Amino acid sequence: MHTNTKKLVQCALFAALLAACSQLVIPLPMISINLALFAVHLSGAVLGPRWGTAAVLVYIALGACGVPVFLGFQGGLVYLFGKTGGYVLGYVFDALIVGFWSRSLGNSLAHLCAAMTVGVLTCYAFGTMWFMVLTGMGLMESLMFCVIPFLPGDAVKIGLAAVTAKALERRRIFA
Repeated sequence: MHTNTKKLVQCALFAALLAACSQLVIPLPMISINLALFAVHLSGAVLGPRWGTAAVLVYIALGACGVPVFLGFQGGLVYLFGKTGGYVLGYVFDALIVGFWSRSLGNSLAHLCAAMTVGVLTCYAFGTMWFMVLTGMGLMESLMFCVIPFLPGDAVKIGLAAVTAKALERRRIFA
């Protein structure tokens, strides 16, 4: 298969994985937990900075056009401008950071976990700032809603995404 065609197909697969993981939800009062960050981390680690970020942008573009790919089968610009829209924007930078780090600085399990940690912190920064703007809450209150409850789950997602990326690499599934 031609390299560009193969990469486009992989990009589409990871956009679909991100859409599917966005629907696996544990509802909470302000911001629900889902597996989207697992897919974002995996996209960057497996596809690299260019195609991993492209997969996230495809997901966002589909959602912006109204395709119900966002959490809770939602779509449209209203979702992107809602209280979790900053996190969706943060996904782009997460995939870019993980992809760049894994290609440039190494993709050992430790490097992947470190890259994914920096990526999720970047995502938190975008999401929490946006949440603060929309709700008028202060930093500490926003962190209690937007970051603190998610730290244990995101640590698990990072570990699973790093192990999955290494397993896919060993099997040369996306090589």
